[in-house]
Parts: sequence; C-alpha cells; structure tokens
Amino acid sequence: MALVPYQANPLPAFSKLHNASAQFRFANQELRLAQDWRRLGVAAVVWDAAVVMCMYLEMGAVELKGKKVVELGAGTGLVGIVAALLGAHVTITDRKPALEFLSANVAANLPPPAGDLVVVSELTWGQGLERYPEGGFDLVLGADIVYLEETFPSLLQTLEHLCSDSTVVLLACKIRYERDARFLSMLRRGFTVEEVHYDKDRDIRLYRASRLPRRDL
Repeated sequence: MALVPYQANPLPAFSKLHNASAQFRFANQELRLAQDWRRLGVAAVVWDAAVVMCMYLEMGAVELKGKKVVELGAGTGLVGIVAALLGAHVTITDRKPALEFLSANVAANLPPPAGDLVVVSELTWGQGLERYPEGGFDLVLGADIVYLEETFPSLLQTLEHLCSDSTVVLLACKIRYERDARFLSMLRRGFTVEEVHYDKDRDIRLYRASRLPRRDL
C-alpha cells in the first residue's frame, strides 16, 4: 500500500482506523494487529478488503497448505498472517518505510512454528523484481491495493513477473471510482478475471485472475 500522510477525519465510520490496534479471530487464532494511522497512514490500518480476503481464505476456496504465496502491499500484514496460519509459505511485502511496523505485527501474531513459514520483504512495485523468482508463486494476494492510478502500470508489471500460467491472483477491492474499474480492464489484457465473491455489507468485491497463456496475448 502507498504511504499517505495522516489527516484527521471526524467521520464515525473511520474511527476504528484510528484505534491503536484491531482484533480478529481467524484460523482458530486470536489476532491483534497494531495500527498507526498518524505515522504511516493507509499502510498501517486494517481495511475491510483485508478482512473479506481473510474470510474468503478461511472458507477454503483456494488451497493454501504448502503453497508458495506472496502478499502485495501488505500494510498491517493481516492477510499474509492468516495465509500462514492456514499452512502457506508466505512472503509478505510492502515498501521499505512500512517494513518495521509490518514485521512487528507478524512477530506478535505468528510465533514459531507458524512464524517459520513467513518472510517479510521489501517490494516497491516494478522495482527490483529480479529479487523475486519469475513465476515462482502459486498464489498472489492483494487487499485494497487498487486505488492509486499512477501505480497501475507498475502493479501490472509486478503481477506479470510473479505469475506463471498456473498462478492464482486474488484481489479484494472496493470499486470506488471509474479508475478502479479501469485497472480491471488493464488486467484483463493479460489475465482472465472473474468476480468470485461479493461482501454486500462491506461493499467489497473479490476477483480471481489467472495469467493468459502467451499464445493468447
């Protein structure tokens, strides 16, 4: 997730984002995620898209046990933490300024042996991709990472690098603006994309994407 400076927001709907922590129960574990909106902005709070993604993973809609998973724009790390609790080997990524905060959340919620399944790693989309195996992941996860139009080309470049023809991409999104829908159109140029889940209460849509074979591009 991009780092956005703190701005006070008086709306009650946003008050939970300003709490010092957020608590959840997933994979039969009590989780407490630290939040720090004032210091790190959107990268340091748990958004509804992450919660919906975790609920979907917990349903068993995709196989996680033993799979190689990477989470993009992890923020607090909730999605990657839950994926690890469900048996995946997870690389949890975000930009460098968020890594100390992210690592602390992972350490607090994934004691060994579950913590041994997780690596926290720096990834700015479109940069240093050679540090990650090309097509080397079974599953790519992203919760509420589609919202800054200037990041769309680098996000697509990153997905193309990380995905093989058999990789599954799961994106949990709130489609707020026309530009968000445009990203899905851009994604469809190289991936099949289908909506597989909609959380009406939170207005979150979950999309499953798979890379098109190169002969079809």
